[in-house]
Amino acid sequence: MDTTFFTEDFFDTSDFPFADLFVKDKKAWEVLGRLQEYIISLFENGVVQENYQGKKHVYIGEGTEIFDGAFVTGPCIIGKNSIIGHSAFLRENCVIGDSVHIGHGVEVKNSLMFNGSCAAHLNYIGDSIIGNKVNIAGGAILANFRFDQKPISIKHKEKIIETGLTKFGAIIGDSSQIGVNAVLNPGTILGKGCLLYPLTSVRGVYEQNSIIK
Repeated sequence: MDTTFFTEDFFDTSDFPFADLFVKDKKAWEVLGRLQEYIISLFENGVVQENYQGKKHVYIGEGTEIFDGAFVTGPCIIGKNSIIGHSAFLRENCVIGDSVHIGHGVEVKNSLMFNGSCAAHLNYIGDSIIGNKVNIAGGAILANFRFDQKPISIKHKEKIIETGLTKFGAIIGDSSQIGVNAVLNPGTILGKGCLLYPLTSVRGVYEQNSIIK
């Protein structure tokens, strides 16, 4: 992986229902700052209409099931045929694709999940981008805030890249697998097809198809 960190380096957006969110040749994490504006624009321009429990700026796609006890706040867009499990908590500025599974006790905030991805149960996903067909096993955490409260930077090949973000969890490329109770520290970046073993704490940048123990 080079140091461009463009969205297209990590994700196939061709079948994503909200692909117009992305700007070519922009750093992948830049999309996090556009989520709220993008979601609200879909409602204001009549692309979608509020259709969930009378809540403002919340749209639920056809065939999506939201279990009892789940709480969805806006702004939030959820695609088709997804599942939002019992006691899941979708906070502000979430864009969820088609056929996504968010299980029991999962909290998602200011994040994007591509089609077919899964957060099994008892996960925290903060300020992160999850690719297509990514599986996040039970208890795995995507931390988004440094202990020292400093802005989050990325070290790659001896180069420091400033993101300008004080809250930034992880970027997980398409088809990656995250093991049980793994912890991704703020600013972790995984390329496509990575395998992160259970109980592993990681930070930094990993090339596609990396096996991380």
